[in-house]
Amino acid sequence: MHQYWHHFIEHFGYIGIMVALMLGIVGLPIPDELLLTYAGYRVSTGAFSYPLAFLSCWLGAIIGISLSYMLGITLGLPFLHKFGPKLHLTEKRLEQTKALFSKLGPAVLFICYFIPGVRHLAAFWAGMNAYRWRKFALFAYSGAMVWVAVFLTIGAYFESRWMAVKQYIHAYRPFLFPVFLVALGFAIFYWYIQQKRKTPG
Repeated sequence: MHQYWHHFIEHFGYIGIMVALMLGIVGLPIPDELLLTYAGYRVSTGAFSYPLAFLSCWLGAIIGISLSYMLGITLGLPFLHKFGPKLHLTEKRLEQTKALFSKLGPAVLFICYFIPGVRHLAAFWAGMNAYRWRKFALFAYSGAMVWVAVFLTIGAYFESRWMAVKQYIHAYRPFLFPVFLVALGFAIFYWYIQQKRKTPG
């Protein structure tokens, strides 16, 4: 399956990565992170331009999550119960998404990309619960930017170790979100310390 999507991207280029990510976000069993890192690897070989690869990946992600949002508005829970299992969108993942929304609110739309399974349901849940488009777009589209930048840059930076990066991402996907949270926490803490130092006592 992975090889098929690699060939798809090789053949269709930027349009290919955009379509693949769009379908992956909607819920098809497509290895989104691996596709992003592969696109980054292609940047490192000179086959792709980083700005165009970034734009294509970001557009694919935001089109996909917007489609999920609109499906949530128009079709709601009955659709999810009927077709969710076919897309591996299980009841357990739905409950996990609901719990995250109850704790974090719309911020889930920002971080959901880093949580396999939840990213496919977060926008659907937001649409089903009548989140305003502006609120949805603010969190979902900015989250897509961060997600795309992280994995595209990993692929570009570790060009010579593409196969190793591919294996690590495949093996450690469940731990990506906690690692992301820790890194984000350190970044915020570092920024806070720097601001305190700049502020006159």
